[in-house]
Amino acid sequence: MLATYIPLGFEWPLQLCLSVSVVVYFISLPTRNVSQVDRLWTFLPTIYTAYFALLPYWPNEQAFFLAPYTPSALGITPGVYNPRALMMLAIIVTWMCRLSYNTYRRGLFNLKDEDYRWVVLRKQLHPVLFQLTNLVFIAFIQNFLLLGLGVPAYIAATQPPQPLQFRDYFVIGLSLVVLVTEFTADNQQFSFQTFKHTPKRYHEHFQWTGAQISWTAEEAERGFITRGLWAWSRHPNFFCEQSFWWIMNFACLPHVLSPTQLITALRDDSGELGQLGKTFLPSIALSALFFSSTLYTEAITASKYPAYKAYQSRVGMFNPLDTVVKGLRLALFGKRAEVERIVWGKGKSD
Repeated sequence: MLATYIPLGFEWPLQLCLSVSVVVYFISLPTRNVSQVDRLWTFLPTIYTAYFALLPYWPNEQAFFLAPYTPSALGITPGVYNPRALMMLAIIVTWMCRLSYNTYRRGLFNLKDEDYRWVVLRKQLHPVLFQLTNLVFIAFIQNFLLLGLGVPAYIAATQPPQPLQFRDYFVIGLSLVVLVTEFTADNQQFSFQTFKHTPKRYHEHFQWTGAQISWTAEEAERGFITRGLWAWSRHPNFFCEQSFWWIMNFACLPHVLSPTQLITALRDDSGELGQLGKTFLPSIALSALFFSSTLYTEAITASKYPAYKAYQSRVGMFNPLDTVVKGLRLALFGKRAEVERIVWGKGKSD
């Protein structure tokens, strides 16, 4: 009965998603650590993307539970791969390498490490309510979101194969620019936090080539990073992460959409464009998650560092264009110099 409600081609991904959700939840109970999904975040979207991109490789029958297979009803020709799906897999493997390195460097692969936001949330909620949040959101909703990030590869893999076009090479270039920018933001954050918490361990090699910043004792005392890419966005890494998955959503479309067609795709459930409009749901959900979680993160940060509210008033949360607008607005009311003195000390130098 349940199988009739599962989209064709999602049988195996749903098996894996539900299994992982159950496992991470039950591991979190005795360990009192709910960051298990955080440690898998870097791998699961790549696994789902690889499954869809390699649909022509898998057998048509499942040998055993959790063994990948391609239902024959999906109509995939064995051995005939979609170049665009393979391209997306290569890009997402590159994404995985960047995120895995940053996760390793921050120590999150340590099974005893837990994201500080979960620690704060545990103190704020009643134990029963926290465990409900753990079960519903942390263990299950996040895992289904990670499954959703593989949907663009599914859309690409189930289209008629055709050679890569100019727009595909544009996607490759744009994706790499976004990933390099995100890695630079991560690197600047890591070097600042190292300087702030363990100045004796700090060394310039912590910084990405071309993005070196000489941190000061004043900045360490302020408590949060405000220079480099962080002078243009309060969360440049989050901005890049969202941008990356939106690029993947557009990459899977069979042809370039005009603005009018895109609006139609998002509004209409009928027809080719209407069906493709559903592929944007994972990116919409991811952006909603980043927005809500960032609000919570910033509430914690603002409670620790008095100057953070000035930073919020001067620099945009994600979009650098918002930073420009904020600067003009503060200048209009004659407050820009004072706010920038709080945010950047003697002045913005990056």
